[in-house]
Amino acid sequence: LLCRGMQASKNKNTEKPEPFYRLSVPKQKTSSEIINEARNVLRTLRTQRPFTPTEDQRKLFGSGSSRAPQNRPPSVFSLHASSFDLAESRPVSGVRLSPLDSKPILVTFAKDEDSSISLPKPAVDAAEVRKVSSARAHLFRRTSQGNILPAKMAPPDRNEEKLDSEEPAMMSNLCRSNDICLTEQRAYTPFNDESGQLICNEHSSKLEREDVLKGTAGKFLLQLTGESDQMKKLGVGSAWPRSTGWKRRLTGLEDDTGINESEEEKSFWHMKILPILHELESEDNIENLCLACTKLYQALNEGDVFGKRFKGRSLLLKTLYKLVDIDSDPLCLKLAKIILSMKVDGKNLLSVCKLAFKICRNEENDCIIQNERLLDCLLEVLRTEDLQKNNEALLYCMGAIKFMSGNAVLLNEMVSKGAVEMLLQLMKQINNIKENDTYFSSLGHLLVQLTATLRNLANLPQARCQLMCSDAVSELCVALEQRMNDKDVCTYIVRIFSKLSSYNDFCAALADCSRCYFLFLALLSKHQKEQDLVIRIVFILGNLTAKNNQAREEFFKEKESVNTLISLFQTYHELDLNAEKWYHVRGREEKKKPQHPSEAEDVLIKLIRVLANLSIHPSVGEALAAAHRVVELLVTVLEYKSIDVCEELVINAATTINNLSFYKVKGSAVQDKKLHIAEMLLKLLMSNNMDGVVEAVRVFGNLSQYHEICDFIVQKKIYKFVIALLDAKNQDVCFSACGVLLNLTVDKDKRALLMEEGGIGKLVDCLRDFGPADWQLACLICKTLWNYSENITSAVSCFGEDTDTLLVLLTSLLDEELVLDYSLNRDLRDYHKLYWEREFKPVAEKLLDRIQNHHSFVPTVTITAF
Repeated sequence: LLCRGMQASKNKNTEKPEPFYRLSVPKQKTSSEIINEARNVLRTLRTQRPFTPTEDQRKLFGSGSSRAPQNRPPSVFSLHASSFDLAESRPVSGVRLSPLDSKPILVTFAKDEDSSISLPKPAVDAAEVRKVSSARAHLFRRTSQGNILPAKMAPPDRNEEKLDSEEPAMMSNLCRSNDICLTEQRAYTPFNDESGQLICNEHSSKLEREDVLKGTAGKFLLQLTGESDQMKKLGVGSAWPRSTGWKRRLTGLEDDTGINESEEEKSFWHMKILPILHELESEDNIENLCLACTKLYQALNEGDVFGKRFKGRSLLLKTLYKLVDIDSDPLCLKLAKIILSMKVDGKNLLSVCKLAFKICRNEENDCIIQNERLLDCLLEVLRTEDLQKNNEALLYCMGAIKFMSGNAVLLNEMVSKGAVEMLLQLMKQINNIKENDTYFSSLGHLLVQLTATLRNLANLPQARCQLMCSDAVSELCVALEQRMNDKDVCTYIVRIFSKLSSYNDFCAALADCSRCYFLFLALLSKHQKEQDLVIRIVFILGNLTAKNNQAREEFFKEKESVNTLISLFQTYHELDLNAEKWYHVRGREEKKKPQHPSEAEDVLIKLIRVLANLSIHPSVGEALAAAHRVVELLVTVLEYKSIDVCEELVINAATTINNLSFYKVKGSAVQDKKLHIAEMLLKLLMSNNMDGVVEAVRVFGNLSQYHEICDFIVQKKIYKFVIALLDAKNQDVCFSACGVLLNLTVDKDKRALLMEEGGIGKLVDCLRDFGPADWQLACLICKTLWNYSENITSAVSCFGEDTDTLLVLLTSLLDEELVLDYSLNRDLRDYHKLYWEREFKPVAEKLLDRIQNHHSFVPTVTITAF
């Protein structure tokens, strides 16, 4: 008698029956045995990765952010020329010079007969200037600020004798008439004081107009030049007031003074840079301004002056800052590129990063961003700037890079420029900031942008390889642990793991980080009702436990691991039930059809997958089989959920029950509920879903080892349905059906059922169709026929008209040279030979011998091919 393996009938009641699918493999197992031993017995489950919809708009924080609007940096803000600090225009590495000792000279507009200064003569009249000014005015945005280079002076304080050393003095310097200079004038602020106009053409000095002194009606003109060899002390009728309280301001000139220029540098400035700056000052066409910016960048790059101190740096930057008021993204992009290349610091770095952020926020600008190579400048900011000092600037810089990562071309460019390693280094710096640090909270905003960018990078194979090589797992786990209370950061890190754990090499690396199980369980407990976070964590756990037995054991051993899963199961089961009740009460009235799987169903699908995968481990599987609450919840899914409504959820529940039914342990909850489970499976068996039918048959294959279930199968005529499945022409379906029939033939009074519905003929057909390619299935068929023919008296009366066919088939299948294809590769041939010799051959030889001994005629025909 063959019952769940080959055993004599006299020992049927004394030997412990084994599952019908357990193979009699040798003790020393080969690798192919280990891989294939549990064929369709204990099965892991697969599922789709949670879908993350793309945000409709590019923002620092998405619509699902847990941050309140008042507690996070804005994505929308106004940015003008006045947002830049005109007094700070030195490169990052520059040294701030001390204020000059000489007193600045102030030139007034008052007509002073004694003045020794000969002011430049206007080349055109005021009316002409107003006409030119109006032509440029339409380019600029209206702002609440005054001049782009404001320098309002405080009223004099007569009680103070010395200058404030913290605020550099503002010097007045007149250009010589033969110098090349520029006219700087606020295009949208027309001249309205006829008594005090000073107008310069392209051959006159660069004039910088100061705002009106508070409380006075006089106007002052402060002149600045970038090419003077030295500061000239000029005598004027009205000198700087010596009364106390006047604070000197340098508008970038402190960078220019004290710098010794070579003749070559002077020539470069005069011949290359100044003409372009003049063009930027006077041009009123945006396209021409963009061309001028391109020329300026090329000139500065050729002169190798980016990030260096040189005469005229302040003037150059101020000219660029002024153009920010022009409402043109292509122009602002070029401006941002130049300003970033100049290595500005402080407020100016923040403002230019915000400018880049605004440009990148518009998806339509992606094309021009690619052409301008803005990414290089932003990556340089991340690489060089101080994390704590410039954390807000880095936030908007990182936000701009995040927007770029939404573009496939720019994403690939990031990988090629080493962005992955750079971002991980930045994350490491952030991780070094502890929770009690002043910057900890604000750096969380930056970490959101960084992890969101890494999530996008994880889509690329090259980036995934770099993440593996850079030990990203450990840094991400550190960030996850430190930012446990920051749902946004946790969500993005979990999204990264969700994506990467779909790949075997990364999944193995994550499984090796034993701390991750604790972190995932802590997150599930803390954010139990945050569906977008929970679903990804259980998806990751499902990936970790799909192929790694050590991962199954380590997770199970974590404190409260199973209880956490049960709690989640209950929570989302209740949510799903409530959703169904709402639909039955109100949904039908509103004619709204619910989408499946719903959010709650999707969590349950992936959660049950974790349970199914965990049950592969012997000790874990035994513990889960005895966990009554786990089995109750699984059975509840079969009770209330129709396979027509949510197929994956129902099939996952049935598969997990099938895995747990494999274990014959004391106090097994599956054994206690086996009849109720059988009733639920009958509903599944009668469905029109073939996958559901096969899964139900698999469970019956395990449960039919109990006499009560065998009686249930006969009573409900389930055996007829199982016999019919032998015609499915599918190896897995036939394998499951044979398992049920094998267990039925253990009982003598149920063997005759095999003759009904043409059962013997169907088994012989399966042996012929699948035998040479599937020796496990062939072995199972022979075991069933062996059990069936235990009390044989005549082969013909036992097997009927299929007797001769069966004899010929068995004879041929036992011919090693005929059935084993030696043209196959060595591993596959060894695999087939293993199961043929150890599984099929012993049973088939006994069966063939029995038939021949009870058959008067032995056919001589052999089968030559399959």
